[in-house]
Amino acid sequence: MKKIDGWVTAPQGFLAAGVKAGIKASGNHDVAVIYSTVPAANGAVFTQNKMCAAPVLVSREVAQEAVAQAIIVNSGCANACTGEQGLLDAREMQAFAADLLGIEPQNVYVCSTGVIGHFLPMDKIKNGLADAVDVMDENEGESCAMAIQTTDTFIKRAAYEFEVGGKTARIAGIAKGAGMIHPNMATMLTFLTTDAAIAPDVLKRAVKAAADKSFNMVVVDGDTSTNDSMIVLANGLAENEIIFSEEHPDYPAF
Repeated sequence: MKKIDGWVTAPQGFLAAGVKAGIKASGNHDVAVIYSTVPAANGAVFTQNKMCAAPVLVSREVAQEAVAQAIIVNSGCANACTGEQGLLDAREMQAFAADLLGIEPQNVYVCSTGVIGHFLPMDKIKNGLADAVDVMDENEGESCAMAIQTTDTFIKRAAYEFEVGGKTARIAGIAKGAGMIHPNMATMLTFLTTDAAIAPDVLKRAVKAAADKSFNMVVVDGDTSTNDSMIVLANGLAENEIIFSEEHPDYPAF
């Protein structure tokens, strides 16, 4: 396994972008999209806080699907503790992005992070999503990582290349989170992309196992948040033999 210089667009078939939509008072990047050019196996884990934000409720439904193709994110407003209106807004975000991308809403993950108790500024969200989809490409991974930050003082990213089934595959990720970190995740968003081929059910179990050994052991200040999401997309474009079980010889490498 070799560390490389890359963003979430390092694996084959992934595009991304982050834009300034005016949600944050600072004027910094605040809307992001990550898109796989082909349907991808997906796995996710979320906060265990009993108060789940609206985007978590929507994304949990996406996590039940065999495939997904996009992750949309806004920072600056968590859309948490917003009741029925918050849920409607999260679904509207999802449907709007799906239409822009030409895919089904159930294949779009929705994430939000920021201030709790405020409604999403939907006009800004939609304009930001349209702008992000318009400029997304393989070279916008950094702007995407910038757009998911809130109180973070630096970008968190990693990218690796590894051999699987005689093929060269890549895996990359970005994360945000500075406070409210407690076992079973926290105010944290983590998005990983890979071009390795793995069966959806196996990926879902692998994501849970990986989170249990990493993020679910971290404590910063003893608080667990409402919006935590770790999402993985695996689109198979490395063309390795699909990893169909934990007993597959390539599963340990993955």
